[in-house]
Amino acid sequence: MQDSQAAGTKPASRRGFFLGAAGAGAAVAAVSVLPKVAPAPAAVEAAGAAAKPAPEKGGGYSLSEHVKRYYKTASA
Repeated sequence: MQDSQAAGTKPASRRGFFLGAAGAGAAVAAVSVLPKVAPAPAAVEAAGAAAKPAPEKGGGYSLSEHVKRYYKTASA
C-alpha cells in the first residue's frame, strides 16, 4: 500500500496559506512605498502635439488608419 503523500501533491495547509498571504502583503507594502514616476515633460509635449484637436461641434469620428485596419480585419 502506498502512502498518499508520496504521489507528489501535498494538501493545502494553513501554514502555506499564511506564508503566501504574508508575502503578498509585504509585496503590496513595498510597492506602495516606492516613489511615483512622472513622465518627462518632453514626452508630454510630444504626445500633445501628435493628437488632433477635438471637433467644435462634437462627432469626433474620423476614418483613421487604425479604423481602416479594423474594418479590414473584421470583414475577413
